Order: sequence, then C-alpha cells, then structure tokens
Amino acid sequence: MIKPDTANRSSCLGDRDESHRRVSIVLFDGFELLDVFGPVGLLGMLSQAFSVELVGPASGLVRSSQGAEVVATVGYRDAKRPDIVLVPGGRGTRSLVNDAGFLEWLAAWASEARLVTSVCTGAAVLAAAGLLDGFRATTNKRAYGWATSHGSSVEWVAQARWVEDRSRWTSSGVAAGIDMTAALVAHLFGPETAAVAAAAAEIEIHTDPHWDPFAAANGLF
Repeated sequence: MIKPDTANRSSCLGDRDESHRRVSIVLFDGFELLDVFGPVGLLGMLSQAFSVELVGPASGLVRSSQGAEVVATVGYRDAKRPDIVLVPGGRGTRSLVNDAGFLEWLAAWASEARLVTSVCTGAAVLAAAGLLDGFRATTNKRAYGWATSHGSSVEWVAQARWVEDRSRWTSSGVAAGIDMTAALVAHLFGPETAAVAAAAAEIEIHTDPHWDPFAAANGLF
C-alpha cells in the first residue's frame, strides 16, 4: 500500500521508482476546473506514485470556463510521450471537437499511452479524435446527446458513473472524475491505497461504477 506523501510533493521524475505514473492533463481554453483539479487533488495525496504535468496549447496561462487561469508547464508540440492522459470537459470542448489540427495532434500523441482517460465532455474530444472507436465509454449526462454524436464506433453507456474498457477510462460529469480517479488508483496500486488517499482528502468516494442517478434525472432511460 502506498501512503500519502506530505513531506516531498515536488520531487522529480528521476527520483521515482518503476511504480511511478505520470499523468498528462490536456488543458485548453474553456476547460472545466473541477474536471482537472478534482483528480489532481486526489493524485496529489500520492505524490510518490503519481506526478502531474499540465499540457496546454503553449506553456503559460490557459483560461478555464470559470475564468481562473492555470499555468501549463509544456505546450502540445513539446509534450513528452504520455503515460496516462486525461482530457477534461468544459465549454471549450464545443469548439475543440471541430479543431482538426488539435484532434490530429491528440490522436497521434495519446494513441500509445498506457491509459487514455476523460472527465465529463472530454469524452467527446476523445471520440472526435478517434480515440474511443471500438471502446465503451460514458460522458456528462446533461450533455449526453451532444457528446455521443462524436466518434464512429463508440459504444456509449448512458448509466455509469465511469466506464473502464481496457486502456480507456471515461467518467460522467465533473465530480464523477474524482470517483474515476480513485478507481484508477485502486486499479494500479490496490483499493487500500485509493482508500488512504480518499481519507487524506476527506472525501467519500463512490466505488460502484454503475451508481448514476443523473442518467435517469436527465431522461436517458
């Protein structure tokens, strides 16, 4: 079991052993803050197991849907080959799914990652890039009709807090990304590690991927 590291949260990749995972989060204008920093907050409780890099259009400030600006540490074209990819949702996804240059980059960059994940309408972006073709996936239930119009052969799951299908993990809206992240931690390092991280964050995690009252609330079945 890996315990939260409160002593050294800024050590470099080179100091980590083979159990370390690097999570590359794709930022864009109009991304949803909680889609990013919900997972980041949980992963930050396990900094000896995970590091996070924020990848933006260029290194520097990227504006969120909420107006807060976040510093991307590296630009798209200079980003290292990823280990774990996370694509958030947000209002910016509405234009991103039509950005051919971005989608071409994302498809090439993320295709060989160990895991490709999304939160909320980030699934629409993955689908538009062809990264969910042949996989099961879910997305934000309020934007379900729009998000699921992308991709050519995605098996969309209406009722799911998150969906794990081999190397693809996708979550429902916003806060669901925290539950998916806890499940991902459990998948990689065991449920005890995920429970320790959740306790350190003082958050009650939904561990059942089928728990999804929002699908019915939004008329999806």
